[in-house]
Amino acid sequence: MRLLLIFFIILLSTSISFSEDRFSNSDGKKNEKSLNEVLKWSWSREEPKKEFIETSEIISSEFFEDRKFYALWIGHSTFLVNNGDITILFDPIFSDRASPLSFAGPKRLIKPAIDIKDLPKIDVITISHNHYDHLDINSLRKIQKRFPNVKILVPKGDLKLLKNYQLINGYEFIWWEDKIISNTKFTFTPAQHWSARGLRDRNKSLWGSWFIKNDNKNIFHAGDTGYSKDFVEIKNKLGPVDFAMIPIGAYDPEWFMSYSHVTPEEALNISIDLEAKKSIGMHWGTFILTDEPVLEPRERLKKIVSETNINFYTVEPGIMIELY
Repeated sequence: MRLLLIFFIILLSTSISFSEDRFSNSDGKKNEKSLNEVLKWSWSREEPKKEFIETSEIISSEFFEDRKFYALWIGHSTFLVNNGDITILFDPIFSDRASPLSFAGPKRLIKPAIDIKDLPKIDVITISHNHYDHLDINSLRKIQKRFPNVKILVPKGDLKLLKNYQLINGYEFIWWEDKIISNTKFTFTPAQHWSARGLRDRNKSLWGSWFIKNDNKNIFHAGDTGYSKDFVEIKNKLGPVDFAMIPIGAYDPEWFMSYSHVTPEEALNISIDLEAKKSIGMHWGTFILTDEPVLEPRERLKKIVSETNINFYTVEPGIMIELY
């Protein structure tokens, strides 16, 4: 089992150099990790014990009748949001594992807060990057089977992946490109991370965050990211945020993770940089990806926010967040 774990970490973490152009972060770096660094973490890590956050009952389709201006955390980085104009699904993963393998890789600790069959009509899906815990092909195929007209917005380089699996209505973006759907503008914005789905495609597709604007609300989904100057630039270019979804987990060991994942303290700084009126912590409690205790991100965030007047908190999956 240890060897299988090492293989999986190497699959998602190693950097192999090729001559082709690769995408970089806004600071010019590509978050390259050596094989020695990967093995050092793999051999030394102690996986945290399984702990389970409380969850509400699985939501039924009737829950959404005649309802607008809401957000719902389904688990990990998956959010269902209605901005008064359209309904958006962010980074949907409903599968049991975040993995290219059906029998190995990170397994869900909690069920999704809603089944795909009970989702309300989805107008748009946004994808932040192509890691398996954010771009889940099985989920996308099932969602598009239910909603054939749903549009899927992906980073540059991932449209080919969608087409390989007969996923239609896909659009790809580089940073600062936008698209208007109904009365809502989607802008693909920077984040500090990386991409890969195998050993030979590292950083061949882009990664980022999403800024969604209409007459009602400015909504922001940070995807997966380290802390950087990008969020001040996003606020300066596009305006302050009414509702932000920001990762708070997958940061330990910090010597290995800090460039591409934020701690709860850094997540709070992102909320401040965005001048967000309300922020919700995500990317925790659903999969064991790194070494921190499962519930630690929530407790660290709660402690630091208690010393401020900033509206940043966590919720149980399935709890309705009002966006009035």
